[in-house]
Amino acid sequence: MKKNSSEKNVSNIWGGRFSSATDKIMEEFNSSIMFDQILYVEDIDGSLAHSEMLSRQNIISKQDFELIKSGLNQIRTEISNNQFNFSLKLEDIHMNIENRLVEIIGEPGKKLHTARSRNDQVATDIKLWLRRKIDEIDLDLKNLQKSLIEKAEIYYDLLMPGYTHLQVAQPITFGHHLLAYVEMLGRDRGRLADCRKRLNELPLGSAALAGTSYPIDRDFVSTTLNFDKPTDNSMDAVSDRDFAVEFMSASSLIAIHLSRLAEELVIWSSDRFNFIKLPESFTTGSSIMPQKRNPDAAELIRAKPGRIFGNLFNLMTVLKGLPMTYGKDMQEDKEPLFDTVKTIKYCVIVMEGMISKLEAVPDKMMEALQKGFPTATDFADYLVTNLDIPFRDAHHFTGKVVLLAESKKCSLEQLTLDEIRSVVPNADTNILKILKIKNSVSTRTSYGGTAPKNVIEAVKRAKLKYLGNSII
Repeated sequence: MKKNSSEKNVSNIWGGRFSSATDKIMEEFNSSIMFDQILYVEDIDGSLAHSEMLSRQNIISKQDFELIKSGLNQIRTEISNNQFNFSLKLEDIHMNIENRLVEIIGEPGKKLHTARSRNDQVATDIKLWLRRKIDEIDLDLKNLQKSLIEKAEIYYDLLMPGYTHLQVAQPITFGHHLLAYVEMLGRDRGRLADCRKRLNELPLGSAALAGTSYPIDRDFVSTTLNFDKPTDNSMDAVSDRDFAVEFMSASSLIAIHLSRLAEELVIWSSDRFNFIKLPESFTTGSSIMPQKRNPDAAELIRAKPGRIFGNLFNLMTVLKGLPMTYGKDMQEDKEPLFDTVKTIKYCVIVMEGMISKLEAVPDKMMEALQKGFPTATDFADYLVTNLDIPFRDAHHFTGKVVLLAESKKCSLEQLTLDEIRSVVPNADTNILKILKIKNSVSTRTSYGGTAPKNVIEAVKRAKLKYLGNSII
């Protein structure tokens, strides 16, 4: 990278009170520039809004502001073009940018930090950055919902087993199953929207912790940076990382939902099930077994929650015993937050890639439905509704009929009426229709049920609810 200044000419901006140099190992231990440099866009945006406010309030001259503005825009270009030399000695993104600004424009650059502290500056930068990332993740989730909804519309009447305890329970439609994840992701987007709303208050202007005596205009900066309002308490503003914890908690739930779906993709694509074919673009081969096509993308998504949970626990542990207000401990907020954002984005995008190209295997789904007696509940319900048998008795009779089918090694719908009457003497011919899998699914018409006509309506609702404007 191009060097803007030699390391030996860099001095600690806070070093006036010190009479000896910082130990080299302390410089490395104390520095955050290797990971917080990704905040450069937000740091420059915040500094532009802050310096413009200083000029409007006659705290600095308009000429100084124009120089600061020009210098900051030059720095933005240098960093984006990978032509900026980041210094460990300057600790963080804030000091690296300020030091370079002074190099470019001279003394006016030293006025930029008037009426602010790195405490309120970093809180503002992180909020600006996370707000942008929440918007990106919301769009990623929306795209995943779109792919799930599209597949649900295609497979609205495709029959498959529904499971409890991973045992065949009742017949359902594949479209209905996919729409369950659309609802989970919708709640995830709602949690992100709540988090975004709560974080969208401006810390800048709180200074180190007590506010400032300069006649600043926090409302102007808040409006310029698209915050809803300035924070109400300066001490809370510089020490608050609730929003990061809340985001990481919401991300943990997203990760749980994605992991559940990933687990089903792994199971469904296995040789024992073969319900689906995953796209080759999201599977990998074996280094020794040439026949293998492994669901590695789904397996990685299944594993990632542990990383995300760990990041959440990491930050909560950092914050749990901190006295007011700022402590250097809070520098440890960034790496777990940054990693969570990166990880959850990858998981959502990769999952969308798998779902959008996924293909169902109807024959294998129907074959699986022939096992486990999935219409047993329909049989019991028929006894209650049409033969006026109390449900507990109906449950008992149905169990006996299942035992009969097991003994004959056949499905329930392969039983004859006479065989059924050996258990339920007053059974009529209509009971044979009830045992047919297709009929079972079509009767599940209660709101939220799996009947194909319900799925079509649910697809329409989901499109209106989730694929219109962003939830945020």
